[in-house]
Amino acid sequence: MAKASRGLFGRLVRGLLLLVLIFGLIGPVMVTAIYRFVPPPVTWLMVQRVTEGRGFDRRWKPLDEISPRLVRAVIAAEDAKFCEHNGFDFQAIEKAYEANAKGKKLRGGSTISQQTAKNVFLWPGRSYVRKGLEAYFTVLIEVIWGKPRIMEVYLNSIEWGPGVYGAEAAAQKNFGVSAAKLTPAQAARLAAILPSPLKWKAATPGPYVKRRSGKIGKAAGTINREGMAACVLG
Repeated sequence: MAKASRGLFGRLVRGLLLLVLIFGLIGPVMVTAIYRFVPPPVTWLMVQRVTEGRGFDRRWKPLDEISPRLVRAVIAAEDAKFCEHNGFDFQAIEKAYEANAKGKKLRGGSTISQQTAKNVFLWPGRSYVRKGLEAYFTVLIEVIWGKPRIMEVYLNSIEWGPGVYGAEAAAQKNFGVSAAKLTPAQAARLAAILPSPLKWKAATPGPYVKRRSGKIGKAAGTINREGMAACVLG
């Protein structure tokens, strides 16, 4: 009887380990592979914002229907080494850690790849578990998607204002044009508000956003001249 109980217990443990393997490792790989070709549906953040009464406006556009000016602007603003790293900018992470340890203004070291992994697959919040999952999904999208797809999903999923998600909705909402028709100045303004899209306005920018967008515009010019967006734009 005891032997039979031990055998049953062993099978249960093996079954649980198999479920953990399937849902914890294989499941994310399969979902990531599907999203390589299929636009990801609503994110956790989008659902949260809807429950807060902020509305929902998202209009998916393929990368070739989004202005290269916006691609260069967000790289300039968010992740200048996007085409160089494999998902993690360890130098930026180290600088952020040092700044935070000294009690300076909180800085982030997240790359566009990390932000995309976080936005698409994970829930809002901060925890070591979430950070570990973010790293795992970042590796997956770098391997399975590649840089152009990461940028495409990023530009179609990121929050750009109350209830506004993605480049097309942001361009239409702020400037009344499609994402393909954004001017350099408009692209820089959209990139400038990404750290605080619920606070800052691209259409009617205050002094800080104006200064920031000016710097981003100049940096985007450098990105263009030095081919720092070649992994996305060719």
